[in-house]
Amino acid sequence: MQEPANEGGLYAGFCAIVGLPNVGKSTLINKILGEHLAAVSAKPQTTRDRILGIHRVERVEPEVAGATGVEGAIARPAQIAFVDTPGLQDGKGALRRYMRDEAISAAADCDVVLLMIDASDRSGRMPSRLREEDAAPIATAVANHPTIVALNKIDRVAKPDLLPLMQAWGDELPGVEVVPISAATGEGIAHLEAAIARRLPVGPALFPDGMVTDRSQQFIAREIIREQLYHQLGKELPYACAVMIESWNERPSKGDVAIGALIVVERESQKPIVVGRGGQRIRELGIAARAALGEALRRTVHLSLFVRVEEEWSRGEAGLRRLGYASESGQS
Repeated sequence: MQEPANEGGLYAGFCAIVGLPNVGKSTLINKILGEHLAAVSAKPQTTRDRILGIHRVERVEPEVAGATGVEGAIARPAQIAFVDTPGLQDGKGALRRYMRDEAISAAADCDVVLLMIDASDRSGRMPSRLREEDAAPIATAVANHPTIVALNKIDRVAKPDLLPLMQAWGDELPGVEVVPISAATGEGIAHLEAAIARRLPVGPALFPDGMVTDRSQQFIAREIIREQLYHQLGKELPYACAVMIESWNERPSKGDVAIGALIVVERESQKPIVVGRGGQRIRELGIAARAALGEALRRTVHLSLFVRVEEEWSRGEAGLRRLGYASESGQS
């Protein structure tokens, strides 16, 4: 199909990053944007919301120069609106349903699907994994949209194993570009961005120049504190914990911000896990979160953390809404 004339020279569209849990979607969007936007940890199901990240690249196109017929190339601006999504998964409970709905909705509304595969995961890296029941929404998104497959974590894969894996995905999805990358090191990301840009529709721009995300600083702070919970507590962390920003006081004259955050757990038995003996653990958490927030917000941060129990908050819609997981809008 012939592409319409692009007099303004701009391409723009949404690219949904989809995949199974813990394949590196949030690491990728943080790397591309150069911002600490999404929570990242080795624990699956870290991402809970759709997170928008806006990135501008150049789309290189072949061009024939006038009557001479000399071929060359021209670079045109392209605006990619990346949408980081929770890893698709089965499971009971309102929070899991919310996360699944966020991912499915983002994939349905996008212009391009970026399917991320953990190339180091021998149990989940082959195309046959998409034919399993829990991956059905991913297969549907791939079937209904222009798609690129990103084989991530190639820094952990032996070169002889990578070529057969690329071939397998090429055979499974004929015509789909397969791009090996490492979201952690940045290898292959420029190639990936170019591949996405080539599949975007003609503009206009979706967002103003200079805009990186539609998420507030409060949302980013919430994610960073929750990320530090994962890092500090590891396997001891209750899955259904949440973070709420209760106060946010900026002092422009001093260039700092005072943040009061509430960590919510579901049962009384979980509170001591977060607080630690004599409050030691929450103090260590506060130190790590304060440093990460200062780096992300580029200012001095004063952080106060508190812990509260809200019984079984993740199991009902009211609890989700109260803690910022609002299915109606996808925002928090």
